[in-house]
Amino acid sequence: MLTVNFSPFPTLHTERLVLREISHKDDEDVFLLRSNRGLMEYIDRPRAETLDDAKILVQRMMDIVAANEGISWAITLKSSDRLIGTIGFWRLVKEHYRGEVGYMLHADYHRQGIMKEALLTAADYAFKTIKLHTIEANINPANIPSIKLAESVGFVREAYFKENYYYNGKFLDSAIYTLFNPYDIVT
Repeated sequence: MLTVNFSPFPTLHTERLVLREISHKDDEDVFLLRSNRGLMEYIDRPRAETLDDAKILVQRMMDIVAANEGISWAITLKSSDRLIGTIGFWRLVKEHYRGEVGYMLHADYHRQGIMKEALLTAADYAFKTIKLHTIEANINPANIPSIKLAESVGFVREAYFKENYYYNGKFLDSAIYTLFNPYDIVT
């Protein structure tokens, strides 16, 4: 079975980005993301209505890391420590060496390749360091930008579930995309 230890927290660097630990200093920026109707359109979770909602979410992210059950990073530009997005493996299925990725980016930074850069870096960490065999992305089929992003880094659609998720008074479909470890180093 997969064993992980996220202490000390792994800060990741790319050409333009720093993926760092999320903390309560990010509460307001997480609130801006999670309260935004457009950004939350395909997340299929309740929007944050108050700053306290964001604080609870940030604490949950921190608790998951502390318990070594998952990991989430704040996406920041190298020129600023301010959170502009999040990415992480919020659920690890350790017995199957599988992690589910989730990501979100402030609309001001869309279409600049930032999320692709963050996703490639997080996936590389997941495969080389965590030693995942597969990364799963559960994407709302109407979220075409997310599907295009996932496919652009090599994810393939493995499944399509009709009305398998009940949210906000509706049954929703789910598309499951998978990225396999190209290094084949799972031990």
